[in-house]
This record gives sequence, C-alpha cells and structure tokens, in this order.
Amino acid sequence: MIELLTQPLELPFMQNALMVAVVASAVCGLLSCWLVLMGWSLMGEAVAHSILPGIVLAYAFGAPMAVGAFVFGMLAVLLIGGINTGSTLKHDTAIGVVFTSLFALGLVLISRTPSETHLQHILFGNVLGTARGDLYQVAALGLLTAAVLLLRRRDFTLLAFDRTHAHSIGLSTGLLSTLLLALLALTTVTALQTLGIILVVAMLVIPGATAFLLCRTFGRMLAVASSSAAAAAVVGVYASYWLDISTGGSIVLAQAAQFALAYVFAPRKGLLSRMRRRRPLSQADRLAS
Repeated sequence: MIELLTQPLELPFMQNALMVAVVASAVCGLLSCWLVLMGWSLMGEAVAHSILPGIVLAYAFGAPMAVGAFVFGMLAVLLIGGINTGSTLKHDTAIGVVFTSLFALGLVLISRTPSETHLQHILFGNVLGTARGDLYQVAALGLLTAAVLLLRRRDFTLLAFDRTHAHSIGLSTGLLSTLLLALLALTTVTALQTLGIILVVAMLVIPGATAFLLCRTFGRMLAVASSSAAAAAVVGVYASYWLDISTGGSIVLAQAAQFALAYVFAPRKGLLSRMRRRRPLSQADRLAS
C-alpha cells in the first residue's frame, strides 16, 4: 500500500485530478467550519442542488458553466430568503421547497438537452477527466474564496458565535450573511468538477464536523478541517485510480473515515472520552480522591 501511495501519477490527467481534488477539498474544508457552527449544513445542500439548472442552461447556450451555477446558487439564496420573509413557514421548509424545485427543473432540462453524458458528470463528478483549463478555473475560484474567508474570518466567526454582539458593534450581519452565502455558491462551483452536485454537500459538512470534534479553538479548527479534507482528497484519488472506483465517492468515504475516528477517539469530545467521564468512580477511586 505504501508503494502505491508513493508511486508518482505519471499521466497528466491524473496530476490534474489530484491538484483539483486537493484545492476543492481544502477550500470546502475552510467553509465547512462556519457552516457547521452556524447550523447551515442544510443551506449547503440547498445551494449545491439548486445550481443544476444554471449549469444546464449555461451548457446549452455555450456560456461558462461556472457563471450559470453561481447565478442559480444566488437565486436559490434569494428565493429562500424571500419565502422566509413573506410567509410563516420555517427556514428548513423554505430551503426544502426551493432546492427540490430547482433540482427537479435541472433534471428536466438535462432530459431535454443534447449530450446528456457530459451533463451527467455534473451530477456525479468527473475529476479524472479534468483538463488543464479546468484546473486553472478551480484554482482561481478556490484562491478567491479562501482569500475572502481568511480576510474576513474574524467577522464571520463573530457572526457564527454571537450574531447579536456582531450587530451591536456595528457589523452588518445581513451583509455578512449574504457574503457568506455567495462564497458558499462559489465554493460549490469550485467543487463540482471533483464530486458533482450529489456528493458536494458531504465535502461542505464532514471536514468541519471532524475538526469540531478535535479542536478547542476556531483557528485550529480551520487548519484541521482544510488539511484533513486535502488529505482525504489525496487518498480518494489514489484509491479510485488503483481500485477503479468512483473518485468522488472515494474522497467522501475517506472523509467519513476521518470523522468516524474523530467521533470515537477525539481527546475531549470523542465517544470513548465521554464514556470515561460518565463512568461512576469505583471504591478505590473514591478513596484516592
């Protein structure tokens, strides 16, 4: 196994796949920390599924797919906000209505659009078919998203932990929320090539959840989430290459394995640690204390 991991990927498309997977995973890992803390995991799923019709329409008219995806991602955010404001429905209900409707619209458009095989890759990912141009696009979008997240990390973190205090010190919580949702849409576009729409939500949740179990400070949580997601991408790409299995599925399974280990063995929040704290003291322990 060690020999397989240390053997270089000689084919150019494999090198592209590895770099795209690492960049997309690392950026998604960063954003996932805020999504987990703010309880926005369902919002990540909504945006990921809602961009499908934008991708199909962009493909049909010869426009960049990233543009169509971003436009429909922001449309989903606006629609969810509008339904919340104009009705008494709960937030998760509005999310469910919007993303299922837009996702269904995308499926209908796919069924009526030529070259369906290419569009199917949007659903399930096609990282092994990554061209050099795709790599440059993912790298540019990823660097832009990561730069904004890191530059405004203090504001976003305060928004996540104490929205009322953030508003009281003069921060525009509405604008910050909108910016974070725009970055969510942009990050989803970045990860599309790697996982596709169906699995991208896992990349936006699992790294942050894993880091939350392992870390006590938010700065360390960001570092752990991003690095663990990148490591899972490397393992997933190699596993898919040597075992001839789904690349996106392999990456998500690697992240799921990391989460399972953290869930059980995390020093303070892990299952074993919590069980030890709940165990009643024995007679000898009580005498010693």
